[in-house]
Amino acid sequence: MPRLRPWLPSDAPALLDAVSGAPDLGPQFGGALPATPDEAAAHIERSLLFHERSKNWAVEVDGVAVGNVGLSAIERTHDTAWAHYWLAPAARGRGLAARGLAAVAAWAFGDGLFRLELGHRVNNPASCAVARAAGFAAEGIERAKLRYGAERFDVETHARLATDPAPQLEPLPLLLA
Repeated sequence: MPRLRPWLPSDAPALLDAVSGAPDLGPQFGGALPATPDEAAAHIERSLLFHERSKNWAVEVDGVAVGNVGLSAIERTHDTAWAHYWLAPAARGRGLAARGLAAVAAWAFGDGLFRLELGHRVNNPASCAVARAAGFAAEGIERAKLRYGAERFDVETHARLATDPAPQLEPLPLLLA
C-alpha cells in the first residue's frame, strides 16, 4: 500500500533509481540530479529535510521511495507554506502525487496552517492536473518567473485554503516519524 513517510539516509539507492532517466526532474533538484549513491545521500541530508520550516515525505510504494511531496517556507506568522511534489517516471499516472498532496494539505491544515501555495511551469500540464485534483485552485500566471539555463518559463500559481472543500480522492496514509 502506498504511503508517505519522512526520508531516511537508507533511501539513497531508491532516490538514485527514481531520478535515473528522468531529466525533467532536474529543476526539482536545483539543476543537477544525483548521479551516485553518495550524491543521493547528500541530497537527502541537505534538501529532503523534516523540521520546523520544511517537511518532505517520501512517496513509498512497496517499501521503496519513488517520489516526494513536501512543504517548504513554512511560515507561522501568516500560517502559509509552499507545496511541491515529484515522482519517478515509473510511478506517474496512478494518482500518487495528487493523493500525496491531498494528504500533506490535510496534515498542514490540521497543524494550523491556513494557506498552501504551489506553482508549476505552464508547459507542465501533468503538474497542473495534480494540483487541481488535490483541491488547489489556479490563481494566475507569473510571467517569466523561472529560468533554467537560458530559457525563461511562465508559472501558474495555485493555492488551497483551510476553508476550501477537501478534494474527492483518498489521501495517502501519512507518517510523521
